[in-house]
Amino acid sequence: MKKLLGILCIAVGMAPYFVNAETYVVGAGGTYRPFEYETPSKELKGFDIDIIKAIAKKEHFDIKLVNTPWEGIFATLNSGDRDILVSGITITDKRKRIVDFSNPYFPAEQAIVVPKSSKVHALSELKNENVGVVNSSTADVIASKVLGINSTAIKRFDNTPLMLQELYEEGLSSAIGDVGVVKYYIKTHPEKDFKLVYDEHFKPQYFGIAVAKGNDKLLGKINTGLKDIIADGTYAKIYQTWFDTDVPTLPAQ
Repeated sequence: MKKLLGILCIAVGMAPYFVNAETYVVGAGGTYRPFEYETPSKELKGFDIDIIKAIAKKEHFDIKLVNTPWEGIFATLNSGDRDILVSGITITDKRKRIVDFSNPYFPAEQAIVVPKSSKVHALSELKNENVGVVNSSTADVIASKVLGINSTAIKRFDNTPLMLQELYEEGLSSAIGDVGVVKYYIKTHPEKDFKLVYDEHFKPQYFGIAVAKGNDKLLGKINTGLKDIIADGTYAKIYQTWFDTDVPTLPAQ
């Protein structure tokens, strides 16, 4: 749903100056902090929101942000109700069959969270420990595979904050979660003195910005804008605002 906002003619002497502005409707969920979440005033905020705003600024287009529930989010591209989706969407082969993705903009792997005093270096060392995961999450799948699906070491929680509070209260020896979510939690709860440990079982995955299949023009704008905000340091500033100073090196743009 690409809309032409209009043509603004500003007379400069006898010569008119024309400005063409395009607005793209951006769908983003409002429940995945810190990537996108809705404030009490119904404003969408988050890392993803800052990234798409920065890309739009670089590429000189406008965006209209619309809170879009995850269920059915991809159908909004096909129907034309949304032009762009930026909602913590992991790039997968299955999803590539129904949408086109931008270049990766965030590494979405898993991480083990432990107290800074912990000597844990790998997931396999946790077989006799209490390990927290969010129920039915990627972390749950990985922990079940490595530690055993019926392992009594695995403790399942409804959400990441509950899990990490239990870790802080020493009801767990470790927890596993999405790296972005746990990095944000650590940043906003420095008193809890956690650190991250990575493991070979955590395969690299990335978030991508989605557009409708075949929308090469818009995809080109997004990729160019993403490349530019990485090159000029804007990406790093946004990343450090939400996470930490360990800015990732993304695949070649």
